Amino acid sequence: MRRANGTGHVFRMKDKSRRNPWRVRITVGWEMNEATGKSKQIIKTLGYYPSRRKAEVALNEYLDDPYNIGNKDMTFEELYKEWSEYYFATLSGVSSVRTIMSAYRYMHLIYKMKVRDIRVRHLEGCLEDAYIISDRGKDKGKKRNASACVKARMKSVFNLMFDYAVRYDIVKTNYARNFEVSKEIKEKKKREKKSVTIFSNVELMTLWDNVDKYSFVDMILIGIYSGWRPQELAILKVRDVDLDGDTFFGGLKTDAGKNRIVPIHPLIKNLVNRRYEEAMELESEYLFNDSEGQRGTVMTYDKYRHRFEKIMKRLDMKHRPHETRHTFSTLAKAYDMKDNVRKLIMGHAIIDFTDRVYTHPMLEELRYEMGKVEKWYPYGTTPKFEAEDGIDI
Repeated sequence: MRRANGTGHVFRMKDKSRRNPWRVRITVGWEMNEATGKSKQIIKTLGYYPSRRKAEVALNEYLDDPYNIGNKDMTFEELYKEWSEYYFATLSGVSSVRTIMSAYRYMHLIYKMKVRDIRVRHLEGCLEDAYIISDRGKDKGKKRNASACVKARMKSVFNLMFDYAVRYDIVKTNYARNFEVSKEIKEKKKREKKSVTIFSNVELMTLWDNVDKYSFVDMILIGIYSGWRPQELAILKVRDVDLDGDTFFGGLKTDAGKNRIVPIHPLIKNLVNRRYEEAMELESEYLFNDSEGQRGTVMTYDKYRHRFEKIMKRLDMKHRPHETRHTFSTLAKAYDMKDNVRKLIMGHAIIDFTDRVYTHPMLEELRYEMGKVEKWYPYGTTPKFEAEDGIDI
């Protein structure tokens, strides 16, 4: 039975030795011949099939739910390349890019699969069996299974990638959102989360005692008494430091964290001044610089982390870079800084509707509340860090 004009064509190729001799052609558009005034179909091949029945099924499925056939053979790794070029441009921090790239390494089991063929079972299997072969360090060449935290990040990346694929008609269904990570992964993720250790009074004293002895101790102290994320601190620009007004301006990550004003605490004013003068001498646009760096003077988070780890080892401390920020939050609470001001300074969203909409602390109030914080915790006792539900500190 002949199909209606424009609804595709199924026919057998003359070469009978072909494994898939049945060819399906479809109309993807029309073009006008200006000379004759007649239009003609733009024909493309949908695919080749082993039997007429399978060819007819493929054509009917396409007609029921048309898709961009230019993407029908797109693989998972090709989708990642296209999506990441788009998505990374929307991110403001290199740490977010690094996190996604790290999770993608564990997805190699489905790199070569066609996106249109991927279903829930493939994604779940990829999570279950995810691993990489270490390419550096003492475990180089060894198999490393994905942790629960990595698997949770992989699931988030799946969601985003297939949201993109649906949006641009690469697939019709986001199967990544048709399942959740298992209860076991969620429980393991909770257990894997590293505990937070804030700087103690003794350690704060040690840092102050060594601020002029070792490079970058000042940067650690500036982080502790300002609340910046390490990534934010590393890329502060000179133009965003107002020494006369005693303020920083900057921020990354969230809407609440971007473009925020942070008062320069009197305790660190001299440290900031010195960094500012150094930047002027180096003609650098950034506040923090690595004048002895072998790869240029520009500071990055990776450089800062490396310097931080060296200082921790030298001063016999065990901390991660983000714990400077945890320490600021704990100090602020210990000295009864207003909670909405603390959140504004740290770049957290203010959940309480009244505080978020009707309270607008002026700069003087920010300075006043920041000034409450002293050099050490009160009463000579280091309090216990308290995590805040729903807040990525």
